Parts: sequence; C-alpha cells; structure tokens
Amino acid sequence: MLSARFKSIGATKFFDPKQPVFALDHDVQNKTEKNLTKYKNIEKFAREHGVDFYPAGRGIGHQVMIEEGYAFPHTLTVASDSHSNIYGGIGAVGTPIVRTDAAAIWATGRTWWQIPPVVKVELQGTLPKGVTGKDVIISLCGLFNEDQVLNTAIEFHGADALSVEDRLAIANMTTEWGALAGVFPVDDKTIEYLRKRMRRIALTHFENKNLPPTPAGQEFVHPRINDQTIQALIDNPIAPSANATYAKKLTLDLSTLSPYISGPNSVKVATPLAELEAKDIRINKAYLVSCVNSRASDLRQAAEVLKGKKVKEGVEFYVAAASSEVQKEAEETGDWATLLEAGARPLPAGCGPCIGLGTGLLKDGEVGISATNRNFKGRMGSLSSLAYLASPAVVAASAVAGKIASPSSVSGEGIQAPSTVPKFTIETQTAASSDDTASSAAEVLPNFPAIIRGELLFCHADNLNTDGIYPGKYTYNDDMTLEDMRKVVMENYDPEFVNIVKEGDVLVGGFNFGTGSSREQAATAIKSRNIPIMIAGSYSDIFKRNSINNALLLIDSPELVQDLKQEVGTRDLTQRTSWKVAIHVAEGRLEVTKADGSEKVYKVGALGKSVQEIWLDNGLEGWVKERL
Repeated sequence: MLSARFKSIGATKFFDPKQPVFALDHDVQNKTEKNLTKYKNIEKFAREHGVDFYPAGRGIGHQVMIEEGYAFPHTLTVASDSHSNIYGGIGAVGTPIVRTDAAAIWATGRTWWQIPPVVKVELQGTLPKGVTGKDVIISLCGLFNEDQVLNTAIEFHGADALSVEDRLAIANMTTEWGALAGVFPVDDKTIEYLRKRMRRIALTHFENKNLPPTPAGQEFVHPRINDQTIQALIDNPIAPSANATYAKKLTLDLSTLSPYISGPNSVKVATPLAELEAKDIRINKAYLVSCVNSRASDLRQAAEVLKGKKVKEGVEFYVAAASSEVQKEAEETGDWATLLEAGARPLPAGCGPCIGLGTGLLKDGEVGISATNRNFKGRMGSLSSLAYLASPAVVAASAVAGKIASPSSVSGEGIQAPSTVPKFTIETQTAASSDDTASSAAEVLPNFPAIIRGELLFCHADNLNTDGIYPGKYTYNDDMTLEDMRKVVMENYDPEFVNIVKEGDVLVGGFNFGTGSSREQAATAIKSRNIPIMIAGSYSDIFKRNSINNALLLIDSPELVQDLKQEVGTRDLTQRTSWKVAIHVAEGRLEVTKADGSEKVYKVGALGKSVQEIWLDNGLEGWVKERL
C-alpha cells in the first residue's frame, strides 16, 4: 500500500495534508476480510494525517475529484492512475503519476517531469445527431494510430459545441491515444457546469464528512467550488499566445463523423458502426461502467435506448454509475430504474470489469461491448475473449439486439446509415536537430557502471501494454513478492517468456512499449528477472516514469529495433538473438555484435545525472529517503 511506501522512505508527516485526496475505487466488490481490513487501514491513515478520504462506494476517484472541486480549471492535478488525463475536460492539466511519485509528493510536495511537446488539435464543426465525445476519441485513436501524439500534451481548440461530459470522455481517452495530457479551454460551458455543480453541492454537502459543519446562521460555502473561485476563472482567462508554436497540428471535422467502434482488443483499430453492424457480430456481455462513460448524461443516453425494451436473453448487461452522486441523479430522473427494468445488472460505483475485477468478466470465447476506455487482450477477462468499445447508446442497443447494433436499429428506424469518410489533417513542425545531441557525453557518477553488457532478448510487439507485461489480476494482490513476479512477468504477452529470459539479458521491446495503465509492477516485474536495462523504439511515458522511479534503466533506439525486426524477424513473441551489446551510458553509444560477428554502432541518448542518481539510490524511494 502507498502508506507503507510513505513510511519506508522515512516520512512521518505530510508536507501539506490538504494537497492529497484518498478515494477507494478499485476492487470495491471484494468483500473479503483481508480487503476490508486494508480499506480500514487506509481510512485510519488518512484520518491520522488529516487527509480528505472517500470510502469505497462513493465512486471512482476521478469523478469524485471533479465533483468535489479538487480537480479545478487552471490547476495541475495528478493521480496515481493512468486516466488522470480526464481532468483536462474541465480545463485542468491532468496527468498520471505512479505510487512512488505519490509517496514522494506526500512527503515533499514536489515531483519531477520532463516537459512534453505540445500538439494542437482543432475540432471543427459540430457533431451529427447520435455521435458523441466517445466517437470522437475512438476516431482520433484510429485515424492517428501511429504514435503521432505519443508522450505529448494535447491542447484542444474549437470545442465550443461539445458538452463538458463529452470533453471529459475525450480527455480521459487521450491516455489510450498515447498523450500525457489532453486539455480543453475553459469557456461558458465549463462555467455553467461548475455553477450547476455548486447548486447541487448546496443540497448534499452535509453528506460529505470532509467538509466542516457550517456554523448556525451562516450560508454554506464550498471550499473549492464557489462564487469567488468561479468568478476568478472568468476574470483571469487563459489562452494560447498569439505566436504559440506546436510540435504538430491536427484537425478533425466533427460534422463528418459517425458512430465508431474500437477493437476488438485494440484501441488503435476504429471501425464505423455501420460496417460492424452489417457483420452480425453476436455479443455475450455489455458494460456501461468506468470513469470515461458512466456519468448521468451517459446513463440517460442508454436509458433512452432501453426504455420499453428488454436486454436480449442470454446477454448480461452490467451498469455502474461513476459515483454515488451520479447514481442518485440517475435515480431522481428515472434513468436508473429504466436501466434496471430493462434487465441491467447493477454494480457498485467504482472500478470493476474495466480492470478485470469482480463480477461479469468475459469468459473464454466470449464477446463483449463496453463503454469503457481500454480493451487490451485479457484485460476484461479471458485471453481468448474479444472486447469492443463504443458509446453508451450503442452499448445499450447492442445489449437489446444481442449483437453489435445501432440505436436506430432497435428503435425500428433501420440500421445505421453508411458512414462518410472523416475529414482530417496533420501538420508536423520540423524541429532543428543535431547529431551531437544524441551523442553528447554525460558525467558518469561514482559507482554507476560506465558500460553495461548483455545479450539482446527481443520482444518485438509494438504497443505492448502493461496488462501484457503484468496482468491486472495480480495488480491488487499486495502479497505478491518479487519471486512471485518473476513467475508471471509477460504472462499475457508470452507465457514462454519466463522460460526464455536469462539473468543479465538486455530486453528489447518495440514501439510505445509499456502503454496502458500506471501499474508500477510492469517495471518491477521486468526488473525482478535481473534485467538491468531495456532498449525500445519508444516507451509510454508512464512506463518510463515507473522504470526510472524503480531503478530500471531505459534507452531509446528506433534504429536498433528496426534492424532486429528485419534481421532477426518477428516469428516468435520472445526471441534470443545471440546479438551482444555494450552500452556506453555516458557517451550515448550502443556497440552491437550480431550473431554473424558483424558489428554496428548506434547513437542513443546518454543517461543523465538525475537518472544515475535515482539508480544509485535504488529508485526514487531511496533518493527521497536520502534527502528528507
């Protein structure tokens, strides 16, 4: 648990108890004594340090952060979850951190970042009827699916016609698109959203134990969402500079979009609903859950489709509100009752099937359609299952039809009309570069190895996600030791990996290695095999953070990865190459001796002083401990 990590670095008090927020949202269906004891200990720890705490059942942490104003426009808001990008939907810079970062922030109030390139995404026109923010982000993930926005910060423009709920869904899944953040402007719709929330809180604030009681005779004023903080947003607008430059500029004409489906088992594959509906793809399960699409407006869209209808016999349709407040709102409007009357199976507000925990997971050979944000192979259940992603209305329609279907088809209006080709553009700003940049020498600190040697072990897959590296079913098992991790690393990618890898190997991955969740174990499990350093074409930044924080060294070399794909091949998921490497860490040079004895030198980035310092202290935890 994070509290143990906090104590292990030698910290005894929080730098600022009002900076962090604790919300229990993962594994909330687990009612075992062990899990409930863990939850009680977390609550006790929060109370001891004066930290705001929200128990299991209150809702998904991201939704709570927005509802209670912790994630507020024009602020930097982070969370130890990969979908922290969602805060960009209300005009905050939301980006993920990892558990070690969180413990360090609690103790010091600070952490580290590398400033990313900024990409401008201009959304033009308005959405056709029946097309939602979910369709927008699925389309973007499919249209720009070659890492065009990997590890960048996205600045959205032209979103005037989009509701805040649509913006939240789009910002949430900029994670799947590969970005570190996706930020929308603060405008009239943002202000009205906050005012509506302020009015709602005025009626429900007495239920929040984190708020002090209002003295008799005084009017309640929320500490974060109030007239003064909202007026400050109006009086102090933030806009890009007139001469702002961007690494890339993308445009998408919203008026040319139609409903889109993601998958199966990949967010980089996007297909118009009309095409898949014609293929008669039968489903076993449908899901309206998770932080991306379980707000009141999402539940309403599904209820409108389901009103007067029943879920197809043989189909299981699971629904969970993003928070207890969302569920109350849906109950007040009658939408919740409509869902249940149609045959939906309710789950508690929190994270469940989306992360492969609790009731309703996909079994061998089953097909599911979900309004969630991630459909990696095996994430929602069996490795042999197929998972598609769609908007809430399409998920509801599919639950009624028993196959992937459009709302119009179940309402009697006919199948989805053929889609038009989305209109989009991309412009890349060419940055000045120099060969000297990659090879500039860095200082080698005392006791840091100047040269690291090993045999290259090749796992060729691009977009190898954290579920493939370290399955979600182990992520919340606090009893997993490093020895246990050694036995399951890469289990969902290649079960034979553990029989092939050898101590001291230099693991080489493909492009966008480690995409997906923020689970730290993806890095620590690789390190548990005594792999001292990794090379890949590129990395997901959240995996890079985890690796640096846990003293797993990383090198980027797209050229080496391409050579391995061409010369060694991609027949086997894990391949011993017989290629030997000497990595000169300070000089930014890889000296590779191939299986035939030929040699090649690759220029790469040097490992800088800060990375070396963290490695010498065996990770960020040790680094912070030395400096407290």
